[in-house]
Amino acid sequence: MVSAIKDKNNSAKIVGHLINGEIKYGGGSSQDIYNPSNGEVSRKIELANKKTVEEAIAAAQIAFPEWRNTPAVKRARVMFRFKELLEKNAKKICELIGEEHGKISHDAMGELQRGIENVEYACSAPEILKGEHSKNVGQSVDCWSEFQPLGVVAGITPFNFPAMVPMWMYPLAIVCGNCFILKPSERDPSSTLYIAELLHEAGLPKGVLNVVNGGKEAVDTLLFDPRVEAISFVGSTPVAEYIYTTASANGKRCQALGGAKNHAIVMPDADIDNAVNQLIGAAFGSSGERCMALSVAIVVGDEVGNNFISKMKETMKTLKVGAYNESSNDFGPLITEDHRNKVASYIKSAEDQGATIAVDGRDIKVKGYENGFFLGATLIDNVTPSMTSYKEEIFGPVLQVIRANNMQEAMDIINDHEYANGTCIFTRDGEAARYFSDQIKVGMVGINIPLPVPVSYHSFGGWKRSLFGDLFAYGPDGVKFYTRRKTITQRWPSAGVREGKEFSMPTMK
Repeated sequence: MVSAIKDKNNSAKIVGHLINGEIKYGGGSSQDIYNPSNGEVSRKIELANKKTVEEAIAAAQIAFPEWRNTPAVKRARVMFRFKELLEKNAKKICELIGEEHGKISHDAMGELQRGIENVEYACSAPEILKGEHSKNVGQSVDCWSEFQPLGVVAGITPFNFPAMVPMWMYPLAIVCGNCFILKPSERDPSSTLYIAELLHEAGLPKGVLNVVNGGKEAVDTLLFDPRVEAISFVGSTPVAEYIYTTASANGKRCQALGGAKNHAIVMPDADIDNAVNQLIGAAFGSSGERCMALSVAIVVGDEVGNNFISKMKETMKTLKVGAYNESSNDFGPLITEDHRNKVASYIKSAEDQGATIAVDGRDIKVKGYENGFFLGATLIDNVTPSMTSYKEEIFGPVLQVIRANNMQEAMDIINDHEYANGTCIFTRDGEAARYFSDQIKVGMVGINIPLPVPVSYHSFGGWKRSLFGDLFAYGPDGVKFYTRRKTITQRWPSAGVREGKEFSMPTMK
């Protein structure tokens, strides 16, 4: 296997593109990739210009007719081999994630496993692509539906899950018979490219999956090129809205997953110790750089609130922050220095607007990694819905606490927010849990589960401004997104029987 990461003139490693099964370099400008644990440049990445992206689209278009007509079972066999290679090379993949994202090794392994589960779902292609058939719907008339691929489709993925989120998209798209252009984050592309190379090693034909690195020029090329039939996106809400609006205006199918502000309600009857343990990981895992991070706890009643804050502060003392290669660490740095400073500014704004900083992680220093982009776990009490830090997605290791008088007030706070990705409730009351899950206006709901991320054979997506488009990601909705239904009705009349002229609408009378 030829690596997409090479040494140029024995200096910095250069990350290229994967087009038509080959590693390509050039095509635009370049930028640095940082190791966020030590703040040093680890690689450079070459950014695709319009011509480079068009080359990838052309390769996918050429590969499509043959791949489309490849039996689903043969496409699935490629995915079976791909799964084996992912498991065999898991350690290297997780090292690449850690070097460029900063994610601790055990967290990276969890991300990879979630991606593998989506590959496993794609392995069931012969089953999920089965059509529907009805015999003799009329005299000698049969009717059936087929699910056919779209053609060339594309995915634009974020930095926070460089392995998992791309595997939400292209394994299912490809096994449905499409050819795929992936534009990963330019901040941490190496694991994404390496995984794509493994898929080619598994037997994927050239041109079926292409990976191009780039910025807005690359994205706009995908959005405006008429050969691209559909776009999948995961990222911030402003960009998601732009992607969806532009793709739709250009006649493309689009699913664009945006930002989040995920809430947990802690009820008076909840097991507080369990809630604290669950929320610690949900709020601070992966440095809070998750679209499903639990960033707001709404405690019902001051007694519950005081108890929750006290136990949370004690438990947070045990957290270990550091580099990705120390498995005893709980979470690592933020992705860039700019993002670290942005998260710190949200903490300051909450303080300036009257909130109480119960635990402050802004001054943390990690021995041996003093130049890393670290920010410690932060707990903010007495937050109100009018505060900037509440309204906007922080995307860092910050848990904010709002105090409510009752469950309905807590639910109203959640339902009033513009984001509606995920939420959960901690309670022992089945009636309260049932009412909450039925009445809350959020796409993914947990009952005593703070990260209600659906398994691969369900689908992932939020409501309101957390999702632009009608279909969720992966699972059954993913199959619908990457295929078109075609319904065929046919008649084979008996020999010698001729039908008379018919001018009215056909019916089954």
